[in-house]
Amino acid sequence: MAQYTPEELSNKLKDGLLSFPVTAFDAEYKVDEAKYREHLDWQSSFDVAGLFAAGGTGEGFSLSVEEAAHVVRMAVEEAGDRVPVLASAGGATVQAIQNAQDAQAAGAEGLLLLPPYLTECDQLGLERHVSAVCESTDIGVIVYNRANAIYSADTVARLSERHTNFIGFKDATGDIEHLTKVYSKNGDRLFYLGGLPTAETFALPLLQLGMSTYSSAMYNFVPEFALDFYRDVRRQDHAAVTEKLNRFVLPYLEIRDRVKGYGVSIVKGGLKAVGRDGGLVRPPLQDLTEQDVADLADLIAAAGIQSPAPALSV
Repeated sequence: MAQYTPEELSNKLKDGLLSFPVTAFDAEYKVDEAKYREHLDWQSSFDVAGLFAAGGTGEGFSLSVEEAAHVVRMAVEEAGDRVPVLASAGGATVQAIQNAQDAQAAGAEGLLLLPPYLTECDQLGLERHVSAVCESTDIGVIVYNRANAIYSADTVARLSERHTNFIGFKDATGDIEHLTKVYSKNGDRLFYLGGLPTAETFALPLLQLGMSTYSSAMYNFVPEFALDFYRDVRRQDHAAVTEKLNRFVLPYLEIRDRVKGYGVSIVKGGLKAVGRDGGLVRPPLQDLTEQDVADLADLIAAAGIQSPAPALSV
C-alpha cells in the first residue's frame, strides 16, 4: 500500500533529484534479480527523492507486462522503505491501465505515463487516455510530454481539474514557449520535471520555467556527483554548474552520441566503468564497445569523480 497521498508525493518529488534505475539483465537477456536488487539497495542509500522502476533508463519499453510488474515489486521490496518508488505505464490504454493497477498492487507510490504506442494522437484522444489511467488507480500519475504525446496547456488544466491523482508533468521537448504556457496555466497545481536526455545539460535554464527537478540517468553510476550537480542547480550557482558541465557532463555527451540508443546503454556502461554490473541491454539497443567503456572510465577518473566501493559479486 502506498505511504503517500498523491499530493504528499508531489510535494516530496518536486524538491529532490529523481532517477530511473537500470533493470539488470543476464547473458540470456532475462531479468537478473540478484543484480537488480543489489543496484536498488545502492541507489536508495543516497538522498534521492524518488526512484522510477521500469522506466526509460530501466528499459521498460522492452519488458513484458508481467516482467514490468515483477521489476516494480522488487523495487518496492528493496527500496520502498527508504525512498518513494514509482512505476511506468505505457503502450495501448488497456496495457497502461494494467501497468497502473499492477504498480498499485505492488505498493508503488505513483507512475509515469509514457506516450501511447506508435499512433499519432490529438488532444481529445490524449485526454481520454490519461483519464482512463487516472481513473484506474489511486496513486499519483505523471504524464510524459514527448514524441506523439504533446499535451496542450488546456488539456493539462482539464486533467488537473478532473483528477486529484494527476500530479506531474515531465517534459522531453525543451519547447520553451510550450512549457511557459503549461506552467502559466497550471502553476503549483502540478510539479514539473525535466526529462530531456542527460537532463543535467538543461537543468539550470529549465529551472527558470518552473521545473524544480529532473530525472538523472547518470545518478545510476555516479550518484554523489549527480546529487552535487542538482544542489548547484537549485542554488542557481552558475559557476559551479558550468564547471561540472565542462569537467564531465559535456564530454560524457560526446561518448553518448557515438551510437543511437547509447542514451540508455551508456548508463550500464557507466556502471561497468565504476566496477559495478548492470548486465546487458536488450535489443534493439546495443551495449557500449570495450573502447567506449574504457573512454568513459578514463573520463570519470579524469573528472576526479569518486564512486563508492564496487559492489561485491553475487
